[in-house]
Amino acid sequence: MDGLLQLSVSDLTCERDGRCLFENLAFTLCSGDVLQVSGPNGVGKTTLLRIVAGLSLDFHGQVDWCGSPVDEDKPGFHSHLLYMGHQPGVKATMSPEENLRWAMGLHYSITVQEIYQALEKVGLRGYEDVPCYRLSAGQNRRVALARLHLKNKQKLWILDEPFTAIDLQGTAELEQLMVDHAKDGGLVMMTTHHEMNLDYSGFRKLALEPSV
Repeated sequence: MDGLLQLSVSDLTCERDGRCLFENLAFTLCSGDVLQVSGPNGVGKTTLLRIVAGLSLDFHGQVDWCGSPVDEDKPGFHSHLLYMGHQPGVKATMSPEENLRWAMGLHYSITVQEIYQALEKVGLRGYEDVPCYRLSAGQNRRVALARLHLKNKQKLWILDEPFTAIDLQGTAELEQLMVDHAKDGGLVMMTTHHEMNLDYSGFRKLALEPSV
C-alpha cells in the first residue's frame, strides 16, 4: 500500500460492567504520527487499543483503515498491523530466535541474520538459542520489542505499555525507534505511564478521562 496511510476512529463508545469507559471518541492518525494514549488506570486505554487493533468487538462506532471499515477486511488490515499487548506474548518454551521467526513468519519470510541483528539491537546477543523461560521479565520484553527492529511491512504499530521492564538506555532507544518508524511513513499508537521525551513534531497525546 503506497501513499498516505490513515487510521480513523469515529463516534467510538465502550461500556464495561455497566460503566462507560469512553463515549463519542474520535481521532485520526496518519503516516508520520506518534500518538500516546494517556490517562489513569482503569480509564480504558488498553481496551481502546484492542478495539482499534480489531481484537475486541465490545464497542459502538467505527474504525477505518485508509478509508474502509476495518471489520470489512480484517486480514488485510492485520497484514499492516504490528500489535504488542501489555504481556510480551513470548512463548516460554521457544528461544528468542524461534519466537521471532514464528511471529514475523506470519507476514513475510525472515532470515536468521535479520533475527540475530534485531536481537543484538535489544541487548540479547548470546541469548538467541536460550529458551525464554530461562530469561528474565525484562529480557522477554526485549524479545517482543525485537520485532520492531526488523524491516517489516507492518506500518501501523499499536503498543500497550512497551516500556515495561526496560532500562533507561532501552527506553531512549525505543523512543527513537518510534520516531524513525514514523518518519519512514509509519504510524504509532501506544499507551505508557512513562513520561515521553520526544522532540518530534508528529508526536501528540490523547487523554482519556475517568467517567463520572
